Amino acid sequence: MTAPWPARSGTGLSWPHLLPLHQGHSGRQAGWRKLQALKLCLLPKPRAAEMEARGGACGGSAPAPEAPSDSARPFGVASDEEPSGGPGSQESCGPPRADEEVQGALPGPEEGAPTHLGVHELSGQTSLDKKYNRGTKDSGKPGKMSGTGDTSQRGDLPTPGPRDDEDVTAEGWRSRRKHVFVLSEAGKPIYSRYGNEEALSATMGVMMALVSFIQSGDNAIRSIYSDDRTLVFLQQGPLVLVAVSRTPQSAAQLRCELLGVHAQIVSVLTRAGVARVFERQRSYDLRRLLAGSERILDSLLDGAEREPGFLLGAVRCLPLPAPFRDSLGALLQRATAPSLAFSILAAGRHLVTAAQERAVLEDCRLDPADLHLLLNLVGASSAFRAGEVWAPVCLPRFNPDGFFYAYVSYLGDNTDYAICLVLLSTDREAFHALAGCKRIVEEGLQALGASRVLAGGGVGLPSYGVSAVGAPDLRHFLYKPFDVPDNYRQLPQFTSPEMEGPYASECERQRLFDLYYHLHGRLHSPSRPLRLIYHVAEKETLLAWVTPKFELYACFNPLVTKSGAIHAVTKLLRWVKREEDRLFIRYPPKYSTAPVRHGPNRTDSALENGL
Repeated sequence: MTAPWPARSGTGLSWPHLLPLHQGHSGRQAGWRKLQALKLCLLPKPRAAEMEARGGACGGSAPAPEAPSDSARPFGVASDEEPSGGPGSQESCGPPRADEEVQGALPGPEEGAPTHLGVHELSGQTSLDKKYNRGTKDSGKPGKMSGTGDTSQRGDLPTPGPRDDEDVTAEGWRSRRKHVFVLSEAGKPIYSRYGNEEALSATMGVMMALVSFIQSGDNAIRSIYSDDRTLVFLQQGPLVLVAVSRTPQSAAQLRCELLGVHAQIVSVLTRAGVARVFERQRSYDLRRLLAGSERILDSLLDGAEREPGFLLGAVRCLPLPAPFRDSLGALLQRATAPSLAFSILAAGRHLVTAAQERAVLEDCRLDPADLHLLLNLVGASSAFRAGEVWAPVCLPRFNPDGFFYAYVSYLGDNTDYAICLVLLSTDREAFHALAGCKRIVEEGLQALGASRVLAGGGVGLPSYGVSAVGAPDLRHFLYKPFDVPDNYRQLPQFTSPEMEGPYASECERQRLFDLYYHLHGRLHSPSRPLRLIYHVAEKETLLAWVTPKFELYACFNPLVTKSGAIHAVTKLLRWVKREEDRLFIRYPPKYSTAPVRHGPNRTDSALENGL
């Protein structure tokens, strides 16, 4: 699904130079009018723009070399080189004022019949709701899980306000930090993060006209930069995705978010299903199949701004005592059925534990991008809380053209703990067998006293504060280990403490995440990747460090010295080493199931899997 993209040629182009040189005068005038229309819609007061293109028609430049893609990290791949002038526009909680590179190394569900869901029911909204009441886009969204505390760190999904009622001509809509649009090759609107798609049909038509105009010169538009906006274009088959951002994110990071949006659409329809629809009718309105799923895409984009796992390409594990987590893994190993491929226990966006069938484990592992999509689908859809739910779901990284069949059920009394069991099977008739697995898991959780452990003493899900490290200058950190046992193909994981102190407000948390995005883009720049960065900002000092064993982002108070930061990082690394069995799943459980006679396998087409 992830296509490699060329590195930027580095040629700065003004708006008129976006036009292919071989076009005649009338063609250049028409193209210029289209560009001006797009500029008026999306880019107020632009001074200059740059465009990355494959091929050399624009400005006579030679084709740029292909840069390798990181298919395993759809939200956290190496970033493109930043345009001159910094990492993007700066908000009121703005950028660091200085950078300095450091040399050298540092030391209970409802009982009854199961709920069978189709595409329209996944978000709890019908197509009639979509047509006659656009304000219901966020209606019925599950609220904050009981006893989970801070939503930004405990894994719960934010509850955004109605977005379809926004006036797309108002300044408030234009001043949003980030817009995301999805449209078809025919210019049909499919999704807009803010505002009504129908009201934006003209704007999306201009976007598609711009894409088509550049393609007519055997080029592909990739990104446009203005004084305070970055536009990123991504074409995936018959779909075109566009991001318009005022954040410090690089073009590559925005492109990864667009890949995530496309993957979420594929998780509902499969790649083959989307392709077949547009092969039959190029002007088909895909909203008919995605009716009501806007809230799922909204939730994904909200999570990408608040959850570091999307940036790091990893999942956050719920901190648990190692013996208790091992007991949960053994419980999943006992609760098996034929055709069961994956068993997952999750709390919000936190992974509790996961088990994988041995035969699947030898072939490939569950990708963190797929797990993010799966947990987002479950968390953003109120229908999954109705009881035992049986629904088809596609994991694009595993197989973008086929469905798994997901059995989803929340376990126990949700007032005590909110643990969700997700069982993925390749057999569409396996519901009753997986319901039996759920009963085994539920009885095992009661025997283990999971309510007491997972409720964290009645104050929320288990967590920890940065004070546990014992480094007074340390405010926050993100830590992703790489040194996993070779014989275990496990999920990439990361850990971070609760947001405390100066980062209690949403604005301050967002400002810190913007800094993390900026440092990540510099560490993974393809033109000049860095190993270590010491970054002095207005309100804090940050250190970013990547080694063959880990990736670390640490935030300190603004008065810390370099020696003080080094001492704090040393203490942090020792603490993580001591606590790694509690913070991470070191040895994921495996199990074996009997083969299914005449059952589908993971290579089944989407049609065979019931699209």
